[in-house]
Amino acid sequence: MNNSKQLIKDYFDKHSLVESNIESYNSFIEKGIQEIVNETQEIIPTIIPAEVKDFKIKLGKVIIEKPQIVEADGSKRDIYPNEARLRKLTYSAPVYLGISAYIDGVEREQFTALIGKIPVMTKSKYCHLNGLNKESLIKHGEDSEDLGGYFILNGNERVLIIVEDLVSNKMFIEKNNTGPSKYTGKIYSERSAYRIPHLIEQMKDGIIYLTFTRFKRVSIIAVIKALGIVKDQDISNSISEDKQYDDIFINLYETLDLKTQNQALEYLSKKIGLSQVKDEKNEEITDLIDRYLLPHLGISPQDRMAKAYNLCKYIKRFLMAARDKIPLIDKDHYMNKRLKLSGDLLADLFRVNLRALVQDMLYNFQRLVKRGKFQSIRIIIRDQLLTSRIKSAMSTGSWVGGRKGVSQNIDRTNFLATISHLQRVVSLLSTSQENFDARSLHPTTLGRLCPIETPEGTPIGLRKNLAMLTKISQEEMHDDKIKKLLEGSGLEIKW
Repeated sequence: MNNSKQLIKDYFDKHSLVESNIESYNSFIEKGIQEIVNETQEIIPTIIPAEVKDFKIKLGKVIIEKPQIVEADGSKRDIYPNEARLRKLTYSAPVYLGISAYIDGVEREQFTALIGKIPVMTKSKYCHLNGLNKESLIKHGEDSEDLGGYFILNGNERVLIIVEDLVSNKMFIEKNNTGPSKYTGKIYSERSAYRIPHLIEQMKDGIIYLTFTRFKRVSIIAVIKALGIVKDQDISNSISEDKQYDDIFINLYETLDLKTQNQALEYLSKKIGLSQVKDEKNEEITDLIDRYLLPHLGISPQDRMAKAYNLCKYIKRFLMAARDKIPLIDKDHYMNKRLKLSGDLLADLFRVNLRALVQDMLYNFQRLVKRGKFQSIRIIIRDQLLTSRIKSAMSTGSWVGGRKGVSQNIDRTNFLATISHLQRVVSLLSTSQENFDARSLHPTTLGRLCPIETPEGTPIGLRKNLAMLTKISQEEMHDDKIKKLLEGSGLEIKW
């Protein structure tokens, strides 16, 4: 017993209760912001000056400084959290971005501009309190035992609640009691800004349909043929070589007329109601498939074969569940859940608002060009836009995707109430619906979530808390590394 007490004491000497949240925020500031900016590297205006043939605005390196305040006399100095609380200020750091203008392929202008301010999490790497000892913290008016892990907006202490969500890029098959399809397969394909739901259904006639974005219940075999696997034998072997299902042949017979990739594209364009010239139609349909069909596998034409093979494997999995009655994947197993920490939530918010800033820059640029008053791209950047939008979302708790209550005023009733609030986990499921399975205690939450701390009433089991020794991993493994490991184990990769 004494040994276990000593172990726990040693653990908390080195680690904080809110360490995972702080690490997530640090990762967002150090890598996440730059990655989001890299997603939209080039801005190409539609209206450009008459004497110019080609005009591009390129976004470069992001530089983030520690929180500062500009006083009324114009002087700049560092600001600490306690001053922000007392003066009802926002504890935020300025974000600078390298911007360059290219006219006819030649760089004409390059500068670093302030694009906005981002709230800083207390005790994170970019906070002035990071690494200070107890005496220094007391000197700056702070509680030496305070854990940090929250934000200060207009003097209010706000905490971002951890969101529990279903894992992306994995197919879940459900049995339905009602509806035309006995089983449905669902995949949420996620890639940066995209999170596209895909639905696989089999109607009473045996045809398997796929639904995503504009494509409503289109034959999944037609989509595979549009991706490049045209021969029926190849499709059948890609789905299953060892066991042939009758359902495969029913589906192949349904799309017997589609002998070429172009015929399959023509068929799909009719299904979604495209009415342009043939070449334009095929171009638009391939663009929609590249961008919105399983974007986690890639969004370029080179990724089409990988998508086709994956759809074949999804059909096999679906038929194994529907015909062979294999056990369905348990959605409530914690292996199939992901926790979105402060860094992930801020990344979603920053991505949407950076896009709004880019659109505003384009609008200002084109307005100046039309008036004939354009001299420099410095004047098209409004740094207040990004700042106010991020601040507004964090002050109200209204997040991207229509979510509410993501940001809350921290509970300061007592120290334990504060710890509890910083460790809170909220499910995206509606509290007004039953969802018995999601609310019940699953064996895989042992040691990860506290089995006791959940409220009575409608949110029971949907509002939870992390266990005190829980640490959420931040490590990411890249695709190339996974491929090498699999190839080293003897797996043959087809594409």
